Amino acid sequence: MTTDDFSQLFDQKTLRGIFPPDRADQFFEALFGDASEGAYDISLVYREHRPTEGKLLFDLHLTQRPGCCLACNLTYGLPEVFSRHPMINIKGVVEAIDQRLGDRANCKEWRLGSTNSVSSALHTLPLIITLA
Repeated sequence: MTTDDFSQLFDQKTLRGIFPPDRADQFFEALFGDASEGAYDISLVYREHRPTEGKLLFDLHLTQRPGCCLACNLTYGLPEVFSRHPMINIKGVVEAIDQRLGDRANCKEWRLGSTNSVSSALHTLPLIITLA
């Protein structure tokens, strides 16, 4: 399967189904008791397939909400929080990706990488999936 095939397999419509836009509100509701307390929206974005490494890479985009601050101290501890939080459900996200792959490959293991600050309004968390 070529990289282009993966980008078609994981288009934005599909990824919104795997990680719905309202999941950020659900997360902040669980965390703070009020979804409006959240400083960012969360979306899942396909990045690339690295066949020689057997990796499939996605990013969780943390996009600053209007009138909010996407401060570093709000996002740098998130890989550990997101990997375990039931509302974010990364394990379920990976299972949905695995199902979408069908017979092409299987998701063997996954991990969240460190937060990357792309800009003051966008931070990303890499989702690194090892394929079997």
